[in-house]
Amino acid sequence: MAEPEKFLLGRIVATPDALEALSEAGEEAFPYLDRHIHGDWGEVCEEDRRENELSLQQGMRLISDYTLKNGTTIWIITEAADEHGRRCATTFLLPQNY
Repeated sequence: MAEPEKFLLGRIVATPDALEALSEAGEEAFPYLDRHIHGDWGEVCEEDRRENELSLQQGMRLISDYTLKNGTTIWIITEAADEHGRRCATTFLLPQNY
């Protein structure tokens, strides 16, 4: 049985640079999005990993850090939840776009 999703993504968007990076690497966004929504935060440091786990409980921002097959780093950030617990957006971006 697959592990349940840990949070809702909201609207999924991407910067033009992130879309170009995925295309250049010959990769799709979905596998990374799937890892993110299931709590596989990729290559974030241990402090950020702990912060993400706390953020799941408190509705704060979540960030994942992945390396594409061609070595490009891509981030996925899901915004903090509103007062109703809804997250408005999840964004694919490159670190330099942050």
